[in-house]
Amino acid sequence: MSDMKKPTAPALRRRTPQSSQPALAQDDEEAILVLQGGGALGAYQAGVFESLAKVYCEPSWVAGISIGAINAALIAGNPAGHRVARLREFWELVSSALPTPLIGASTTATAREALNESHASQVMLFGVPGFFKPRFPPAPFQPAGTLEAISYYDTSPLAETLERLVDFKRINAGAMRLSVGAVNVRTGNFEYFDSAKQTLDVRHIMASGALPPGFPPVEIDGEHYWDGGLVSNTPLQYVLDQPGHRHRVVFQVDLFAARGALPTTLGEVTEREKDIRFSSRTRLNTTHEMDRQRIAQAAQRLIAKLPPALRDDPDVRALSHVRCDRAVDVVHLIYRSKHYESQSKDYEFSRLSMQEHWDAGRADMAHTLHEPRWLQRERNAHGVHVFDLTSDSPFST
Repeated sequence: MSDMKKPTAPALRRRTPQSSQPALAQDDEEAILVLQGGGALGAYQAGVFESLAKVYCEPSWVAGISIGAINAALIAGNPAGHRVARLREFWELVSSALPTPLIGASTTATAREALNESHASQVMLFGVPGFFKPRFPPAPFQPAGTLEAISYYDTSPLAETLERLVDFKRINAGAMRLSVGAVNVRTGNFEYFDSAKQTLDVRHIMASGALPPGFPPVEIDGEHYWDGGLVSNTPLQYVLDQPGHRHRVVFQVDLFAARGALPTTLGEVTEREKDIRFSSRTRLNTTHEMDRQRIAQAAQRLIAKLPPALRDDPDVRALSHVRCDRAVDVVHLIYRSKHYESQSKDYEFSRLSMQEHWDAGRADMAHTLHEPRWLQRERNAHGVHVFDLTSDSPFST
């Protein structure tokens, strides 16, 4: 615990690849990147993308919620050779108010936790460059019925940042599909904005990250939207529900771990509650999809056994329309908090933590792509296959 330096080198040494030649994506595969919400932890997703693009392939589709939507827009809204640079520019901007402090081998976990809490307090008081700033006068002193009266922060800096760093014409041209989720404030219904189905602009990305009461809702075509994480913090189910004809490889990047230890303090209770709430049923989504695929395949096998006279039965025709997709590989990349991170980890936008998160994502993705269980997987096998190769108890199903 005494060495609190950036973990890049130790992480990479700890996860030395067992094969120096990772398998490349095949022509019949559709690579999809799915990004969960999680505020300042989103730098982990940027590191994941850096390794994914360098070692495996560029995804053809990115889907995100909240900070995941912002990262997804930065990826889809830039040409292949500039995506990592744009992600780096964004994350260096939002961490610029809290530069890397001088820490050494003697820095204790307690001191580092105190430093992180200090950084998080500064964010609450002063906001984040290029992202959000406190309202003045504060919300209670704003006219009732205005957006200023129902949010603590002004997110106009984020709109300016996205307009500068994201080419929405490129997104809408369709080279890389982009989907982001938000919640309709009036109906409470979840809604996805998808470049394959509509024209997207900065409002759709802002809506996906408009977490109340910190941020105001975003108006789109007469309706107001809040952060999609209020309903589901991952767009995985939306992606799995869309029809596909190729072998899908879905890289699901979570920023909160569903599994964790029993808390020992009230502070740990708050952190654990947040982890559970925002992990958003990732396991449930994959389990549901596996069950659906098994039912669809069983229905197809049953129909094939029926005599021709029964195949026109209305119930049989209904079963024949149950979608039976080709193989789906779901690869989980889950950020696992360091022992000195607390419940404020998702709004602690320091340069030091940003770099640690980025490095962790890059190392986890590189490890996964070199892992024998990934390299030796059966390609194009029917059904859903889940890989979590960076956990303490890795498994694949």
